[in-house]
Amino acid sequence: MNSKLKKLRIKTKYFVPLIFIVASLLILYVFPKQGTFKYAFNEGRPWQYGLLTAPFDFPIYKDAAQLKQEQDSILTYYEPYYILDSEIASNAMVEFDADMNTNPRFKNMTPDNLLYIRNKLKKLYENGIMRSDNYDKVSTSKTQSLRIKTDNVANSYDVKSFSTIRSAYEQIMQDRPESLPESTLKALDLNNYIRENVIYDASTSDKARNEFIQQVSPSVGLVQTGQRIIDQGEIISPQTYNILLSLKRITEERSGGTERNNWIILGQFLLILTMMGAFFFYLLFFRPKEYHNRQHVLFMVMLIAFFVVFTAITIRYNLFSVYIIPYAILTILIRTFIDSRTANFAGLITVILCSLMVPFPFEFIVIEMAVTVVSVFMLKELTERSQLIRSSFFILLVYVVVYIGFSLFQEGNLDKIEWVVLIYFLINFIFIMFSYTLVYLMEKTFGFISGVSMVELSNINKPLLKELSEKAPGTFQHSLQVSNLAMAAAIKLGANASLIRTGALYHDIGKMENPAFFTENQVAGMNPHTGLPFEESAKIIISHVKDGVKIAQKNGIPKQLIDFIETHHGTSMPRYFYNSWKNANPGKEVDESLFRYPGPNPFSRETAILMMADTVEAASRSLSEYTEESISKLVNSLIDAQVSEGYFSNTPITFKNIRTIKDVFIDKLKTIYHTRIAYPELKKEIQSRQNEH
Repeated sequence: MNSKLKKLRIKTKYFVPLIFIVASLLILYVFPKQGTFKYAFNEGRPWQYGLLTAPFDFPIYKDAAQLKQEQDSILTYYEPYYILDSEIASNAMVEFDADMNTNPRFKNMTPDNLLYIRNKLKKLYENGIMRSDNYDKVSTSKTQSLRIKTDNVANSYDVKSFSTIRSAYEQIMQDRPESLPESTLKALDLNNYIRENVIYDASTSDKARNEFIQQVSPSVGLVQTGQRIIDQGEIISPQTYNILLSLKRITEERSGGTERNNWIILGQFLLILTMMGAFFFYLLFFRPKEYHNRQHVLFMVMLIAFFVVFTAITIRYNLFSVYIIPYAILTILIRTFIDSRTANFAGLITVILCSLMVPFPFEFIVIEMAVTVVSVFMLKELTERSQLIRSSFFILLVYVVVYIGFSLFQEGNLDKIEWVVLIYFLINFIFIMFSYTLVYLMEKTFGFISGVSMVELSNINKPLLKELSEKAPGTFQHSLQVSNLAMAAAIKLGANASLIRTGALYHDIGKMENPAFFTENQVAGMNPHTGLPFEESAKIIISHVKDGVKIAQKNGIPKQLIDFIETHHGTSMPRYFYNSWKNANPGKEVDESLFRYPGPNPFSRETAILMMADTVEAASRSLSEYTEESISKLVNSLIDAQVSEGYFSNTPITFKNIRTIKDVFIDKLKTIYHTRIAYPELKKEIQSRQNEH
């Protein structure tokens, strides 16, 4: 048995990552691939195809020559950036001062001449000394200027205010005093102290140059969706040719372009893997119960993959606007069967993945995320069709309001709003309205149970419950009381009250097979257990669990409700027959398997609450008097015994929860079994009766 469980865990361990990997690869496969423009055309030749209209909004790009000319034109006003390095000047002056005092070349120099040379060097460094090639390049530019960057400020300077090493040396020679011969000055090797301290700042210059280039718009106009471009037989004019080239460029960019390569595919895969990985780790760390549920994982990943794949196909073949796709259905389905936080997270992942393909991703993300959030909090629990209809209207309202708001924010003009998009939202709304049928399909496909189904199953006019009320009326009343007790406790703890209420109604349906053998269905003076061996009586009592499972499966009752049938007695014993056998057979060893329910024990808060409620309600019928003390004593003793025997060891329930459950049961039982007051009779009626006697 342990070996089988281990194998199952290993399979589950690999199954969930495998599902995510397969979904990621599928999404990567359908992402826009490399494609070519399906029309061939040449300027000055007739158009060989039918009427061509713009399938989407796209800009009319300038041809390469025109764009290059405009960029070159604006770059004539561009000024490169340089840095004045004060450390270079400081080091050069330090070397000059040292040589002036120690180098033999300077021993015949007068103090005035030395001072002239030093001041001249200092002045040249303050003005700036450039590389000759940089100086020539700036000198031949239209501005003949450059910018010196100091801290975060850059000031413009005429290039003529700077020197090169050669011009600096020549200035020293030309401006020398008459007392300093040229030959003496040349002998000092002053070139050793003249260095470039104006350094080209490549990064800042490139950034500024790119900013200049970006000022030139790459397009000269816009073609709007549905606008006529050309019809069959018309000559392709230069303007139309440029429009067709722009359409081809946009189409190829959308579908991957001719320059698509493995690096682009790798980038797409990393993005998809990151998004799907985020959802994987969310389930692993924050929803471990869902992570280990194969059906739930398959259901959620399948939904995400479906909407992403459907979006990719819509974009690739330009089927219709992506705003017709009802992404809110994904959120609604996951919210209905899992929980709101998971639904919100799955919706976020889906919207981000789809935004990588749609024409206007930022607008798409803003609109669809707003709808996702509204879908979550508007559909707290799907128990009625009207809730879905109401949510659909709110979703439509959010679509319209956010779209108009976004359009006004971007365009600042009502005339720019494409009102046809509202029709797309209306179609989306209709799809969401009919998503109710999807809830039913998902239930049947994945074995889920929704709030709507639980409401339908808890209808006492359902054939199975009606049969229970007819064959075992006492059991039916017991089930109703257990349902009330358990639901009250579930509400107090924040458990699934709808699930536990429905489960309580069906937990004893197995008693329909032998209703007379159960106390609540027996008529006074008739007990079919009389004369039966205790083992046989116990077998009949215990069999109602297996009988209930068979009946439920035969009638298509969901697995979540069958769990209540299997666990409401756990692995406990029918104590009456067990103790009776022990008393009748003193000293003999008893085979406990004959007196033990098959189980399993409860494994959730809901199944644990039902086990407590079932035991307490059944035992409360045997009390001789109903006082607060007797009810409290009964509830505490029964539940404490169940806790001590370990029936709740596999449930996520705390001692504080158990205390709360006890208090709820005590209050409910006090209300159920309260004593009615005796109504006083009128004195005249009493006197009249006395006179009659």
